[in-house]
Amino acid sequence: MTSSSIARVIATDAALDFIAEIRRDHPDILFHQSGGCCDGSSPMCYPSADYRVGETDIKLGDIDDVPFYINRSQFEAWQHTQLIIDVVPGRGGMFSLDNGRERRFLTRSRLFGEGEACPLPDR
Repeated sequence: MTSSSIARVIATDAALDFIAEIRRDHPDILFHQSGGCCDGSSPMCYPSADYRVGETDIKLGDIDDVPFYINRSQFEAWQHTQLIIDVVPGRGGMFSLDNGRERRFLTRSRLFGEGEACPLPDR
């Protein structure tokens, strides 16, 4: 595999199905990888119009045409990993669109192998 074929963020089939469900109610969404104390390290899903991407946010890529961002300081810690967005039973973050659906997004990760890490996409 070449570095250009390795995505920094991917999703399981269950997560893709859940994203499609959320998009029926909220067509224009984005993800931000939380690093906060209240929501742990859950990926948070917001209506695009309700979340302002900050100067220190880095776009890791897209999941099914949904942009996925992470704060620069958290990226520094996770830059050697591929984020794998999955779904598990439970409640989502208080302001995340998965809240109240009895399922929530969860970030899993795996370390990149030698030569796997890819460049970041354009903002």
